[in-house]
Amino acid sequence: MSTHIPGLSGPGDECLLLVHVRQVVGQVHYRICTDCAQGVITALTLDERFLGSGLGTRALSHLRSRHPGLAWRSTLSMRTTRDLLRRMRIPTVMADTLCAHGPAAA
Repeated sequence: MSTHIPGLSGPGDECLLLVHVRQVVGQVHYRICTDCAQGVITALTLDERFLGSGLGTRALSHLRSRHPGLAWRSTLSMRTTRDLLRRMRIPTVMADTLCAHGPAAA
């Protein structure tokens, strides 16, 4: 399930909820900008019992299929997400190099 977070200008802040047996077990927060054709993953949380289960990989694959044609990047540098992002070939960027259409640029 993906939801748009209202009240923000610029690229949409979105949240993909990861659900297992009717319970939210993780979230992927991201921004998309169709003007730049870019998606930026800004946060990823996953219940500890699902680490190493492949759920993170499936979630990021779902984002790519849901938003085809976007170049994905991430601002995450935590050790728990670094390997996942490397496996998925999603480069890490500094937060200050985000899209020029974003709220910080307005």
